[in-house]
Order: sequence, then structure tokens, then C-alpha cells
Amino acid sequence: MIQIDGAYGEGGGQVLRTALSLAIITNQPIHIARIRAGRKQPGLAAQHLTAVRAAAAICQAEVRGDELGSMTLEFIPGGSAQAGQYTFDVTEAQKGGSAGAVTLVLQTVLLPLALTLGNSEVTLRGGTHVSFSPSLTYIQQVYLPMLNRMGVQAEVRLGAWGWYPQGGGEVELRVRGASKLSCINLLERGDLRQVQGLAVATALPSHIPQRMASRAENFLHRANLQASVKPLRERGMAPGAGIFLTAEYEHSLTAFGALGRVGLPAEKVAEIACEQLLRFHRTGAPVDEHMADQLLLPAALAAQESQYRVAEISTHLTTNAWAISHFGLARVTVDEADKVVASAPLSS
Repeated sequence: MIQIDGAYGEGGGQVLRTALSLAIITNQPIHIARIRAGRKQPGLAAQHLTAVRAAAAICQAEVRGDELGSMTLEFIPGGSAQAGQYTFDVTEAQKGGSAGAVTLVLQTVLLPLALTLGNSEVTLRGGTHVSFSPSLTYIQQVYLPMLNRMGVQAEVRLGAWGWYPQGGGEVELRVRGASKLSCINLLERGDLRQVQGLAVATALPSHIPQRMASRAENFLHRANLQASVKPLRERGMAPGAGIFLTAEYEHSLTAFGALGRVGLPAEKVAEIACEQLLRFHRTGAPVDEHMADQLLLPAALAAQESQYRVAEISTHLTTNAWAISHFGLARVTVDEADKVVASAPLSS
């Protein structure tokens, strides 16, 4: 049984999700101790518990420690992932519901389902656009298109927006099985082709997304970047707002967003997202800080060596590399001087 320290490095849920995915793919049992030990509320939160149960469901795993607040988990796969139709609801993980991020559950099961035989349909319910997690828009606009280049065939459809703290969002994920993962080589991003965005509100007046969209376009225009941002009023169970900007370069994609909250003007929400995008744009790197660690797992599963240059070496990235190293799949190196990440398959 592979022993993993859940408090290592960044010490968040990334270690858990990577370990669960690889346990299924390699059919190796794992034991994780000190899960999220350094967090204000340590152990499994609703989204982590849902990810554990989702991982167990797709491979008929035997699990011990799958309860809220648990800091120890034993996960013994029952075999390879099984394609099929699944529903995973973060709101069921704790009394009173949860806006835990469905995207984190999605990232846990995606690669095991993509690598197995057969197609799958997964319904996910909970938070779709919440802080400290990739938004569903980021998954649609950046994560899945980048993985598609590596051979993963999957798509998502957003049925309802789910904001913090109510959640209530719904997502449909479709995964085509039997994927063969290829490497990614992304050292140069090329010229900027376009910046597009969505300014969204649910159960709020239409002037809010319009103000966010106008401010973003004007802000980026002053920085000599042309952008087209579409204001939308969408369906959701509770009030919420946010703006999401996607930049398409010749060789890469990135996206940044900001969420509204009571007391924060719509214009300020737009400025936060624009400043993040401009900060990345100035680095010249092809891969943003968040995609840097999210690319690592598919790169480790590819049959050839991958290389990509990142805007920033984060503890999320180095922690994910450490978690992957437990499974004997690839040798991951992180060149902090040149900010280049490489993953080479280990010889069998």
C-alpha cells in the first residue's frame, strides 16, 4: 500500500485528488495520512469527500475514512475504472448542503474514465464558480481544450450556475474512453490572437453584468489589448455574479476570473480579473500558474516526454509533482530558474 503524507508541501486537496486518480489508473491501494492537516478546518471537506466517493464508485473501491473531517483515508481499488452513467452531488456530503466545487470532483474522475474502455456521462451538482477552485468556465475554456491536445476527449455543459455559499449548480460531463495520452511541448506561446470574456449574473439586475463587461473592455483597451466581453443573465438558484476572461495565444490558452460579493462594485470585479490577465500577459509564459499543476498529471501519463514553461512555480505544482512520484510512472523535474517543467516516462 502506497503511503502518502497529505500535509506535505502545499498540503491541500491536490494531493488527495492526484492520489485517487492514480490509484485507480495504476490499480494500487493507497493510505493517506494528515489530510489537509494545516488548514483551518482540516480533513475532508464536502468536495473532497465527494471526490473520494466518486473515485470509489467508478472502480468499486474499498474505502475506510470516507467521512467529513477525516484526516486519514485508505483506498483500495476494486479494479479498473468502469465507464457508465454517474451522478455525484456535493450538496449531499454534509447536512445543510454545500457549495463545494464540482470541478475538483470532475478532475478526480476525468482521466481514469478517459483511459478506460467505453464512454461515460457524469452529472455533477454543487458549486460551479467558487473561490480557490478552477471555475467551470476555466474547465470549458482552458483545461479541457489543453487536455484535448494531449488526446483526452471530453466536454462539459453547464446546466445551472452555482455560487458560494448556496451552490446548486449542475454540470454534465461527457467522456470518450480509450484515450491514448500524448505529450505536450509548450515552451513558447506565440502572439496573442484574442481576448474574449463572459460577464455573468444570476438573480441580479441586468446592469451588473453590463457594467462588468464595459469596464473590462475599457480597462484592457487602455493596456493595448482588444477584448470582447459578453454580458449575460443566466439561470441559478441564488444571486451571484462573476467575470471570466479567456486569452487565446498562437500556441496556448489561459483564463482568469473574479467573483462578485456584497459590497464589491461590479467595476472592481472586472478590474480584478483584468489585472490578473495583464500580469500573466507580461510574463511571456505560455502556461499560467494554475494550469501548470493541472497539466502535470496527464503529462505523467503520456508515453513521451513533455516540457512546458510556466509563469510561476507554485507550491501546488511542486506538491503535485511529489504526489505523482509515489506511483512510479514518470520522472518529473521542475527547473525553477527557467521555469520549465518536464515529465519523462520511467522505463518499464
